[in-house]
Amino acid sequence: METEISHKAEDYLEAIYRLQRRRGVARTTELAHELNVVPGSVTNTVQHLIKHGLVTRKPYKGIRLTTKGERVALRILRRHRLAERLLSDILGAGWSTVHDSACDLEHALTEEVTRLLDKRLGYPKSCPHGNPIPTESGRIEEDACYPLAHADMNKLYTISRITDEKKEELLFLAERGIKPGTTVRVVGKRPSGIDLLVARRRCTLNSGIASKVMIKNLEKEDHET
Repeated sequence: METEISHKAEDYLEAIYRLQRRRGVARTTELAHELNVVPGSVTNTVQHLIKHGLVTRKPYKGIRLTTKGERVALRILRRHRLAERLLSDILGAGWSTVHDSACDLEHALTEEVTRLLDKRLGYPKSCPHGNPIPTESGRIEEDACYPLAHADMNKLYTISRITDEKKEELLFLAERGIKPGTTVRVVGKRPSGIDLLVARRRCTLNSGIASKVMIKNLEKEDHET
């Protein structure tokens, strides 16, 4: 039987999982930024999670989920991403705005409701931002992809997923037509950013955002964006 934890602790586990996937470890300052809290409150909550065997922390090496903590985090992430699908697919919310609402909704979903929601949605494999939805058994499969910042010039790519789901960045990308499934061509690169053609329109992304947009090589490169 899983440890009963608060909604706040669930938010921490989910954030640690996301940072761990992106950077290999979660550090206190990054976690505070991710959750929009002060570093002091991070320390107190992390101690609580350590006590329950959900995370470990080593000096100068950061915070990592235990096997138990990862299992709980994946369960939370499953509810979150299915909630995003509910909001976008059934309720018609814009894909770039569903993350924050799903953060609240995920805590209200029981395991039984989550199973019913998954079935009602047709067992989707990914959230509206292209990130994989964990299975009920806790498995998660991620397609091979890499950051747009590493793309080659004058080649076509398909946007696979967007790893950072902050509303302001998603809105920025949505306004430029950049979302999962979109085809883009890289037409300019420099240390500060990257220039793209999206549906024959040129746009520029700074290097920070470009590192959060994951791409796959397009199999056929014989058509224009």
